[in-house]
Amino acid sequence: MNTSFKAWRRHVLYALAALLPFGTVAQTSEITKTTAPIEAFFQEPHFGNAALSPDGQKVAFKLRIKDSRAKLVILDLATQTPTVVASFQNESVGTFAWVNDHRLVFNLASWLKPVGQRDINAGLFAVDANGERYKQLVETIGSQVKNGDGTELLPQWTQLLRTSSRQTGDDIWVTVTEAYDKKFGADYRRVRKLNTVNGRWSEVDAPQHAAHWVFDAQDELRAATESRDGQLKMWLREPRQAWKTVATMDSLSHTLYPTHMDAQGQLYVVSDQGQNTVGLYTWNFETNKPNDKPVLHSRSFDLYPSPVVSGEQVQGWRYTVDAPVTQWLHPNAQALQDTIDKALPHTVNVLSTGVRSTSPHVLVQTFSDRNAGTTLVFNKDTQKFIRLGDARPDLRGQAMASMDFVHYSARDGMSIPAWLSLPAGSTKKNLPLLVYAHGGPWVRGQSWGWHADVQFLASRGYAVLQPEFRGSTGFGGKHFQAGWKQWGQAMQNDLADGAKWAIAQGIADPKRICIMGPSYGGYATLMGLVNDPDLFRCGINWIGVTDQQLMYSVNWSDTTEQTKTFGLPRLMGDSIKDANMLRTYSPLLQASRIKAPLLMAYGGKDERVPLAHGEKMRDALKTHNSHVEWVEYPDEGHGFVDLKTQIDFWQRVEKFLARHLAATP
Repeated sequence: MNTSFKAWRRHVLYALAALLPFGTVAQTSEITKTTAPIEAFFQEPHFGNAALSPDGQKVAFKLRIKDSRAKLVILDLATQTPTVVASFQNESVGTFAWVNDHRLVFNLASWLKPVGQRDINAGLFAVDANGERYKQLVETIGSQVKNGDGTELLPQWTQLLRTSSRQTGDDIWVTVTEAYDKKFGADYRRVRKLNTVNGRWSEVDAPQHAAHWVFDAQDELRAATESRDGQLKMWLREPRQAWKTVATMDSLSHTLYPTHMDAQGQLYVVSDQGQNTVGLYTWNFETNKPNDKPVLHSRSFDLYPSPVVSGEQVQGWRYTVDAPVTQWLHPNAQALQDTIDKALPHTVNVLSTGVRSTSPHVLVQTFSDRNAGTTLVFNKDTQKFIRLGDARPDLRGQAMASMDFVHYSARDGMSIPAWLSLPAGSTKKNLPLLVYAHGGPWVRGQSWGWHADVQFLASRGYAVLQPEFRGSTGFGGKHFQAGWKQWGQAMQNDLADGAKWAIAQGIADPKRICIMGPSYGGYATLMGLVNDPDLFRCGINWIGVTDQQLMYSVNWSDTTEQTKTFGLPRLMGDSIKDANMLRTYSPLLQASRIKAPLLMAYGGKDERVPLAHGEKMRDALKTHNSHVEWVEYPDEGHGFVDLKTQIDFWQRVEKFLARHLAATP
């Protein structure tokens, strides 16, 4: 590990050289019409993940120069002196957190390599802010990095859970997954308290099947939830007392899990509480239920707030509606937010200070639909900003697309939320349109901000519509449950109705519409070409499901027996009871109806949607459709992560769309 060297120091100092007067940090100036290369959109960010030390005197961030791996850098804000504290030749630093004012814990971004090329796991390491007292804490496959002191490393399936709420000692808390089986997946997790200096650990009493844990202000584990056999269970305990089950409910129909316990012992939980949408509530320890009155609630969005804590007090809550927001509880914090927002009026501005900070420094992470992210430090005393870095400086000055949150009516009258991105400088009329279906499908697809794939597509002149079709989460229980057992049916109609809405608005050229998406979105692409051949001129399916029964039968899929027993039968359809329905809406069994040009891409190491899905569909199409393009990436899994793969895939997408959505002469 390299702790520092002159070239890095010069680069970091250059990045920090512009001390900007208050109010002058705003949007990028004049944009150009130069088309940026594909790698500029999809490469690992140059700068990001900045975090202030607990005392607010230093800031840690990841920095990457050109083709190098991302390093962990510490900047002393008083002297503006940078120090590289973690640097690896073949691996980027992954996630990190401050342990205390002078020490950090981090792992390696092994997930940035294709599945077939991962020769190392993420591990876990600790180092001081001056680069000293480096310590490996967790095993890594193929790792040559050892402590040399005989310390027993924790097993490779160990992950950071949290640091101390006070952040004054050297301890952290980790989870250790002790079993992975075909029935339950990752299970039997242990919680351990780990010293980052000597590597010694002790066991923490915790429910072993839990997947979510909450500590109190004294760092005692007080609440947990587990999900097994279709049931969601919540556990509570008094300090050093036995665990008690306080709630059990259907895990698909209801939501309940603890999110924070404050210094006064008040427990906050996220719950649907019999409402359509999920909100934040306080827990009543006498009735062992959430109180009726919500702390935060929205009629349109499910809220999953996380606390902003300073001095052991909750200063505010962060959550996402259409875009991320912070709701401050204290007038001084809100006034500071107003000051920053006035200086940076066109961006989402996320403010943070150290949890025990008395310094004037405020970290400002700012982004928008046209800005991938800029990190600043604001000094409350001088009223000035320091610009630390941009996530994607290679795109600075490039024209970026706008992103708007819209709604349209499906054919049955249901209101469908969607994201509409339009190319910069376009007339917003008669554009080639891409209907982009998200994967999952039982997730929220998007939120307002900058997204590499959408911006790349828009930079090539396409409007992009991303519907949150029924079955998507985040928009209430009714919207979610309306998609149950609706693959190829109402869920599919929502996508077609979105395209028809864009035509009616004059946005889309009705003769130049393509449907695309990954995973479930790949399934929806294929069914779009089956159901609406006159609407969609072409399709792009990557890592897509091609037959629902294969979700049950392919034996090397990572889909657990729990999912096959308690999830898929209710959400997608039972393999036996709903066999006729699954056959009717199987793209594989309807392949003869697909006549349009189609691009398909799959990963050879995909365990979520194994390669057999793509191969069977390719073979079923080749006898009657000569416009099918096929590519396999042997080392990739469920999602393409290698930059070379991404460049190759999106180049294929670009050429495919140029051929099939070209303007009619």
